[in-house]
Amino acid sequence: MPRRLPAAVAALMLLGTAWLVARPLSATSQEPADAPRRPNIVVILADDMGYSDIGPYGSEVRTPTLDALAREGVRFRQFYDNAKCSPTRASLLTGLYPHEAGMGELANGTPGPAGPYQGYLPASSVTVAEVLRGAGYRTYFSGKWHVGDLPAHWPHARGFDRAFGLISGATSFFELLKEPGRSRQMVLEDRLWEPSSPEYYATDAYTDYAVDRIREHGRERRAQPFLLYLAYTAPHFPLHAREEDIARYAKTYEAGWDAIRAARHARMRDLGVIDARHPLLARPERVPAWDDAPRRDEWARLMAVYAAMVDRMDQGIGRVMQALRDGGMDDDTLVLFLSDNGATMEAVAGRGLNDPSVPIGARGSYVAYLEPWAHVSNTPFRLYKDWVHEGGIRTPMIARWPRGIARPGRFSDHVGHVIDVMPTVVELAGATYPRARDGVDVTPMRGRSLASALRDLSATRPEPLYWAYGGNWAIRDGDWKLVRDGKRAGPAELYDMAADPVETRDLAGTHPDRAAAMERQWRAWATRVGAREATK
Repeated sequence: MPRRLPAAVAALMLLGTAWLVARPLSATSQEPADAPRRPNIVVILADDMGYSDIGPYGSEVRTPTLDALAREGVRFRQFYDNAKCSPTRASLLTGLYPHEAGMGELANGTPGPAGPYQGYLPASSVTVAEVLRGAGYRTYFSGKWHVGDLPAHWPHARGFDRAFGLISGATSFFELLKEPGRSRQMVLEDRLWEPSSPEYYATDAYTDYAVDRIREHGRERRAQPFLLYLAYTAPHFPLHAREEDIARYAKTYEAGWDAIRAARHARMRDLGVIDARHPLLARPERVPAWDDAPRRDEWARLMAVYAAMVDRMDQGIGRVMQALRDGGMDDDTLVLFLSDNGATMEAVAGRGLNDPSVPIGARGSYVAYLEPWAHVSNTPFRLYKDWVHEGGIRTPMIARWPRGIARPGRFSDHVGHVIDVMPTVVELAGATYPRARDGVDVTPMRGRSLASALRDLSATRPEPLYWAYGGNWAIRDGDWKLVRDGKRAGPAELYDMAADPVETRDLAGTHPDRAAAMERQWRAWATRVGAREATK
């Protein structure tokens, strides 16, 4: 039986039901009786979660639901995001590079001038919801949007039939904070909404809404396929969790970051996530040895709260999967799970929102876990969110679809990217990607369908992948990657990803012609999409 909903969320559901009754159905609301069964699509996105933070990729954190998805699906070893929240979400929704989708940087408050940094999805893009709704799908959204703050850019205006969640960036998991200079707003369908119940916890609320939509769909629209985009804010800062979840990890991280990281690395080797080409790198210079760290009890608590956030998210995904099973829909549903970027070393103390008198992780606290634990989360890779070295852009990615995935339980070395989500679902749904939207020419999608990878068929990526964010940039072409850390002086670094996936042996001096040619190729792309880094 599903657990009893908090009063505020129950009220939210009633409001949503009234909205549905009042809204006329489209002509494509039901599948023809003789139509072939197309898969439901569930895309689940974690927020600021590192490569090794879940059990199927080596974590000590309890994630039984994701463990099961991995056993029943396929784990991608080389899947990429865009190193930052809004850019990744824009690419996932549109199949475009973030600059083409107006999201070269974060969407925060007032939109900017039209172009690659405008802060909302442009008219020249279509979302996966718009494409699938046009193909007869029902479309649902729950969670963090962060690709446009004005009502004209909200989920209901970009193809989602039903929607609930956080329009803007990070906020408390227990309430909607009012931060000076920062827009923080939530919506229920097409109206502003704020949590009022003392029982409110964001991860649970996003799960509640998603589960309610699935169950409602199973009762009322069983023959019609659906899209659910479930974008959790966990485990993004501020670190907030329920105490019963934190207690599960109260002693776990007293072992310290050195021991936890080594244990994760060993488990990743045992599981087959990594191999001998992925050595355990030296601890970053700014991170002390655990035995030399001050306030070790506080550091252990920080990571316990972070782990509890991942744990609660996994519990929520379990409830989503149970709703699919209860409705007899799980075999016909493609589930994708990934993260929007690598773990972050960001500090939030300067925001003045933390009450030091309350326990870390409780309502009123506002803290992050910083570099000492972020480098554990990103094991075995270098650097973090914002950077386009592997620690910033390599994400775990699990795909589960009982009727469509060959050899479940395997790993895939297919090189994938969030721009591939759009062409994948377009192909599997039998949809048509439009040439125009409301009289405006639509930019062609850039990704490649993952359908062959799901079927365990060999497929190569014929074109490079590109990144540009915050002065950092990269290009990956086959096994070669050229990457520049814009926060440091010096030229771009060249790596052979087949031999050195953790980026420790810069070959730019050995292969200067290759490095120069790849930089020209990247600059041509950056100029075309309008990336600021093209002029630096």
